[in-house]
Amino acid sequence: MSLEWRWTPGTERTGRSRGPVMVAAFEGWNDAGEAATAAVEHLQQAWGAQPFASIDCEEFHDFTSTRPLVRLMGDHRVVDWPDHTFTWAEPPGSDGVVLLRAVEPQLRWRTYCEHVLDVAAATGCRLVVTLGALLADVPHTRPAPVFGAAYDDEVVARLQLQPSRYEGPTGIVGVLHAACHDVGVDSASLWAAVPAYVPSTPAPLAALALLDRAQPLIGSVAEAPDLRAAAHGYEQAIDELIEDDEGTIDYVRRLEEQFDAEQSEHPSAGEALNPDGLVEEVERFLREQ
Repeated sequence: MSLEWRWTPGTERTGRSRGPVMVAAFEGWNDAGEAATAAVEHLQQAWGAQPFASIDCEEFHDFTSTRPLVRLMGDHRVVDWPDHTFTWAEPPGSDGVVLLRAVEPQLRWRTYCEHVLDVAAATGCRLVVTLGALLADVPHTRPAPVFGAAYDDEVVARLQLQPSRYEGPTGIVGVLHAACHDVGVDSASLWAAVPAYVPSTPAPLAALALLDRAQPLIGSVAEAPDLRAAAHGYEQAIDELIEDDEGTIDYVRRLEEQFDAEQSEHPSAGEALNPDGLVEEVERFLREQ
């Protein structure tokens, strides 16, 4: 079987008021700056999440595209294959959280999503939340904007998200949300914007913004002092990187002015500034990828 269980967390618990939440992020095209996977990895570490199920990568990857890694452990060689392990945590204030930090598969997406939803059903998840990050025209000196969307109008209203009206090419995240809709599982998608002028740099600022936006949906808070320190260092490092590039400095200054103008125009919007503009950025990113 490609879905392997070690135990089913929380099935013996009673008295849940709502039910667990699943949070998933996938390495690859929808993980700019590694922000989405970094956010899930932080939650796993902060909450001491324990593995309980996994999907065998053999059926879902083209290993010439996603190559396994080999490393030495003592006098033995170990092959690290693409990981699809589900972990379970029970942070205060929640009914449990299923966390999936995985690599976007290349093959059999429908079957893969069926396995993900099998885990959601077995653990009684009431909501599936995916995290993503995209390159956009945003400055590194301001909070990373986050856009939240959902397919279902009731979920949009309840969680204060934007309706998803996107049509066009999609990735595993889009297929997973369509699968959730088909089986009646509520789902939401959160996207953080990463500065396009530093595309290959890890983006802790965006990871932090995703955490801040996701935690109200989960019902529990994970403190992130290390990530906040990394976000501060991120701003300083990029300042040093572009300090001799007048063209980039002028470009960043224009982005700052645009960001500040939008914030003054919509002061209650917080970090999710100009949702229509972010929707356009997400849709443009999906089509270009």
